[in-house]
Amino acid sequence: MPKKLIKRYMPDHKAVRDHRYLRVFGDLLHDPNLWHLNRRSASGAFAIGLFVAFMPVPFQMLLAAGTAILARVNLALSVALVWLTNPLTMAPIFYFAYKIGAWLLDVPPRNFNFQLSDEWLVSELGASWAPLLLGSFVLASISALAGFLLIRGLWRLRLMQHVQRKKRARARREGPHAG
Repeated sequence: MPKKLIKRYMPDHKAVRDHRYLRVFGDLLHDPNLWHLNRRSASGAFAIGLFVAFMPVPFQMLLAAGTAILARVNLALSVALVWLTNPLTMAPIFYFAYKIGAWLLDVPPRNFNFQLSDEWLVSELGASWAPLLLGSFVLASISALAGFLLIRGLWRLRLMQHVQRKKRARARREGPHAG
């Protein structure tokens, strides 16, 4: 995977370390392994960030950061990927997760008539929590595995291309009569 491409879009580690919600981790944020970018740390960060992004839980950034610290993978990447579910994307993603969960549980999906009230949220969540959680877990698991494998594969492909370029350059330098 092109390291420069990931670094271009990755948040600055100082900004992540100083984020008001992540200060709870204190000195744990000073572990240099949390800020390295290599195949292991990037693929692990993608898995964690994507998994947490698809889970309908509050404080996703804290959950992703804590898991990244435990797994010693790139913290900034893990936290940044959580923002796939943001105020614009959250409703369609979790509705899709609900539909998947309802299909897996073989229950008819409910029609939602959205109302901005606590009563509506409690009643609808009470009736829909099992399909939502199951669908979210399935989406989270699939996306985490796919992200992990994709980053590993792309990183390996990029490494193989780099090795091939070096071999070709060496062959050009040595000329046609070498060997």
